[in-house]
Amino acid sequence: MSSKRASDERDNTDKKKKKKKSSCEVKAELCAGVGDEQVKRTVQEAWSRGTPCSQGDLELHCHPFPHCIIKNFLSSKTFVENLQSELLELNFHEKSNDLYKFKQSDDLRKREEPHIAGLRAALFGHFRSWLGEVFGVKLEPTVDISCAKYEYTDVLLCHDDELEGRRIAFILYLVPPWQSSDGGTLDLYTTDSNFQPQSIVKSLVPSWNTLVLFEVSPVSFHQVSEVLSQDKCRLSLSGWFHGPCLERPTRYREPPIQRNPHLPRDETVLLEWVNPVYLDISQQERIQEEFEDNSEIQLKDFLREEKFIEVKEALRLAAIQWGKKSPPNKRCYEVASLDSLPECVSGCWELLHSEAFFLLLSNFTGLRLHYLCPADDEDEDEKKKTEEAEGEAATSSIESSATTSGEKELSTPVCCGEVRRWSHGSYTLLHDGEAASAEYALDLVLPFGCTEWQSEFGGFTSYVANEEDEELLTVYPEDNSLALVYRDKETLKFVKHVNHKSCSVGSSTCKGLYDFSFVYYE
Repeated sequence: MSSKRASDERDNTDKKKKKKKSSCEVKAELCAGVGDEQVKRTVQEAWSRGTPCSQGDLELHCHPFPHCIIKNFLSSKTFVENLQSELLELNFHEKSNDLYKFKQSDDLRKREEPHIAGLRAALFGHFRSWLGEVFGVKLEPTVDISCAKYEYTDVLLCHDDELEGRRIAFILYLVPPWQSSDGGTLDLYTTDSNFQPQSIVKSLVPSWNTLVLFEVSPVSFHQVSEVLSQDKCRLSLSGWFHGPCLERPTRYREPPIQRNPHLPRDETVLLEWVNPVYLDISQQERIQEEFEDNSEIQLKDFLREEKFIEVKEALRLAAIQWGKKSPPNKRCYEVASLDSLPECVSGCWELLHSEAFFLLLSNFTGLRLHYLCPADDEDEDEKKKTEEAEGEAATSSIESSATTSGEKELSTPVCCGEVRRWSHGSYTLLHDGEAASAEYALDLVLPFGCTEWQSEFGGFTSYVANEEDEELLTVYPEDNSLALVYRDKETLKFVKHVNHKSCSVGSSTCKGLYDFSFVYYE
């Protein structure tokens, strides 16, 4: 009896809690246009035909890819203000990698704040049905939703949002009065015949209580431009409605970068350019020991001081032709035309490309970048094992192995390189093509013009483990400091976005920095 009464009391208490919980939810009323059947039919027809239309607060645009803007999305001003207050009380986590830097809340699907719950019910229910009918796609109950805060220098770089299941992206802005000069715009890109992003052709300025929608597709490249305002917060709710994925064309593969063997330059070039400290054999042995332990090293004051100053000034003052490196979903920086380099810069380029320098790198790293580099013990052991295996194999196998071995012995160390300029807005991103073609290589970076550069400006190189968030190494730009990093097939790299803080270096204008970037292959 007592047990049953206690159980009944618990049941009644649970029911009261459930009623109390449901009564906490404040209903979100959407704008009249979403509930108007005539508006829905008009937008539905325009969407299917790929033509723009405008119906009150609702606008459908087709260029550069279809997107929809709904102003005054929530009809109650009080509801929107209370929603904003609830969102600002959430815990936000700093998010930063190659692609973005901003603060984000946890997933909001289970939050119980009354206005957040009310908006979620409206989005997941009536509005999802409306969207499915307008866009002509069966949307699943699964909806991702979170809140993001973008503040000074925060950014989300060029991407297409494509991930399995995502069908329609949405962003609801809850911002103070905002101008394009504040940054934080939603920038839309055109694409070329290879479905690669080209240039920004439209920028949507965030506006209070405005919802933006677009279909996630192979051409839906966009970015959130860097926030330039130091006193405004770009608050937004965003996520994706899920449904059947669109057919994806074969991903474009960029042509490989040309690699070249060394230039025929003897040790004279080293004597002319390199700090004598690094030409000492005992010093080279010490460097090799450290490099073999850590797979990376930075050699400070690497060039002779007079040579370094000459190249630095020429990079800043000479009439070098700079061209933009793209596409923006992979990289955005400037590279010098080799034909336009002044004599001293060209001389530094030849140094890093010379036979003498290949041999010097071999001495620094122990890598086989020159035929004079002695084979290490592991190579000798491997060679003995190969010879023993060949001796036991059939004649045809011997010939095949000999051919393979001969090809290996004849392989020539090669390199590729660029003279790069980094300024506000420059970056490189990790991408699928880079991961697929990753291989063993030695990276070299020699920076110029970064005396006043600070890590908070960006522009540093991060090495990460493939398909993991683990950061293995960060190399910060430092004048006349030669950075050498050996990476394997599971290691990728990116250069962090150079933000607006870099514009305060030295003067009111953005100066940026320069570097020589080479990759060497055994």
